[in-house]
Amino acid sequence: MKTSLLALAAGLICAATSPSASAEEKAAPVQRADTPRKPDTSFSVGEIVVTARGMAGSTDNVLTSVDRLGGDVAQNADVDNVYELISRMPGILLTDFNQGTTNGKFSMRGFNGEGNINAVKLLIDGIPSNSNDGNMPYIDMIFPLNIASIEVVRGTSDPRYGLHAIAGSANILTRSGGTFVDARASAGSYNTYEGQLVAGLERGALTQNYQIAYRASDGYRDHGDTHRFSLSGKWGLVLGENVRLGAIARYYDADAEEPGYLTFADSRADPRMTNAYNVSDGDTRKMQQYAVTADATVSDDLDWSSMAYYNRLRDDRYVKYSVGASQQRRLTEEDHYGVSSALHWHSALSGMPFMLEAGGNIEWQDNRSARWLSVERVPTSQTREQQFDLSVGGVYLQAIIEPADWLRITPAYRVDWVGGNFSNLLNDTAAPINDYGSIDQPKLSVAVFPADGVTLYGNWGKTFQIGLGSGAYLIPPRQVDLAPSINEGWELGAKYRLGETLEARVAYWQQSATGEIARKLNDPLGDFENVGGTDRKGIDLQMSFKPVEKLSLWGALSWQKALISVPSPATPELAGNELNHTPRWLWSGGIEYVPVEPLTVSLTGRGQSSYYLTTANAEGKWGDLAVFDASIAWRMNETVELGLAVKNLGDSYYEYVWWDGAQTLHSPANGRNVTASARLRF
Repeated sequence: MKTSLLALAAGLICAATSPSASAEEKAAPVQRADTPRKPDTSFSVGEIVVTARGMAGSTDNVLTSVDRLGGDVAQNADVDNVYELISRMPGILLTDFNQGTTNGKFSMRGFNGEGNINAVKLLIDGIPSNSNDGNMPYIDMIFPLNIASIEVVRGTSDPRYGLHAIAGSANILTRSGGTFVDARASAGSYNTYEGQLVAGLERGALTQNYQIAYRASDGYRDHGDTHRFSLSGKWGLVLGENVRLGAIARYYDADAEEPGYLTFADSRADPRMTNAYNVSDGDTRKMQQYAVTADATVSDDLDWSSMAYYNRLRDDRYVKYSVGASQQRRLTEEDHYGVSSALHWHSALSGMPFMLEAGGNIEWQDNRSARWLSVERVPTSQTREQQFDLSVGGVYLQAIIEPADWLRITPAYRVDWVGGNFSNLLNDTAAPINDYGSIDQPKLSVAVFPADGVTLYGNWGKTFQIGLGSGAYLIPPRQVDLAPSINEGWELGAKYRLGETLEARVAYWQQSATGEIARKLNDPLGDFENVGGTDRKGIDLQMSFKPVEKLSLWGALSWQKALISVPSPATPELAGNELNHTPRWLWSGGIEYVPVEPLTVSLTGRGQSSYYLTTANAEGKWGDLAVFDASIAWRMNETVELGLAVKNLGDSYYEYVWWDGAQTLHSPANGRNVTASARLRF
């Protein structure tokens, strides 16, 4: 297995290519004369600016449900964190802990955002951006003004990514190229202040893009102060007509207090309160991200794309969950680096358009997880000192065949390998990685074009899950290597588009897993539990409608169900129970109206049904919500735009709820709040 990983690494480094530049600007043309007809399986919220790009590693080659959020929506958004933006997209479940830097994440396709099973591969400009446990801390590095678009790919048929891509992936694309200065300042409820500055400078073959942003807030709840600072640079160099080199650097620093979780009684009596025992809870988080890229059009028929990257996470958190629990200090130190590649050949066989893409990626991780019991930030005893390295690499091959102008077939195959070692420094023991072997993931997608504006599509594929943290290693008393959990999913969908007036999509999907595992979130060793076999299924409906130039409407409704089909032998009574924190219904929508040319008025909303707190389904159902936001933007001239936003317009009470083994614990979300903003463009 180690030999396989070393061979894979050598091949990738020599190739120095990347499948991750799916929405970056490229020097290569978008489509050649013999390119297969492009199917339309995507759904868009906001304006998507299409730029020329090469074919290697492009999402255009994936036949599954794809959703995109435009930069026009993102850049004027008033949000606490960027993951809130993604909740505007269809079928996205937003989990908001509202606990300082441990704020939340998004999930989809019947998976929750609790942190014990993380099923979405996060990328930022194509850079893999999950932490070891699959969480998404790096998303906080991005501020809205610097977003060009957000792209979400759902399901199991995309071969480009392996680790964490159980249910799909999300790629946040930042702004590239151009000569401009764009600044936005805002102030609002809870003494919230934010400043963002994004600048671009393009001279000949060289492009430069920079972002600096700062946000400070007292928070809705007591003991909720946060301070966040982000700095980034992005550089591009075009050599000739067909080669583009790039570099990315990001730095992030945050300090935040944590208001803690409330009992049911306290959450209803005073949702803004904090507990006396949470007075010293809080977190300091520092992150860095660096990447170099190379993209080339080798010939009219051959595209090549490359990336090498490095991520650093340092997180130091003090947290006390309830009055009877001890405060913990949780220290996380992670260094991840990797390379990725894609080579895309485009031709025609006997007059039939044909594409072949070969790619792969490998990631090395050096991780430390340490914990102490503490009192008012004074450690009293250490409960964890783990050092573990992890390497995960995979290669894939994908063909795109169009035997007729109404048919596209996309078979693909991906194989991943895993390596690594674990050390428990508290008792001086070590353990090897589970011998997962080669993880094979066949995939197949088909699209049919029966009429103009209509795409019928279907796909099938497999993805995988391995243990996270210490759960990936053969630690006693475990004596037998664990097999990876294999997710097998399929989807049937239909998309209709009528010019710029109407866009609609419907999809039915299913996804089943063997031997699904979940992290024990508060376990001293960071171990896992066997959930068993699971079944997930759902229906996604989306539509956008623009009846006249000044009015646009969009909406999405998703039904999903996630069950334990084959329970762990230790818990046979859970057969047929629903998985925790997975609501049956999700909806989102919005209206935008321009009554007079300088003025834009919008109303957006999102909601979900209630969910069970554990797989026992015995603690009642919680967490339903319906929240609406309104905003007004006044474009005074080409330079100045003023805005006013009211979030949680109806001042609805909603919350995140979990079960600590004895009681429900509650984290109330923000009440009605107002933000005023000014944006300057030069």
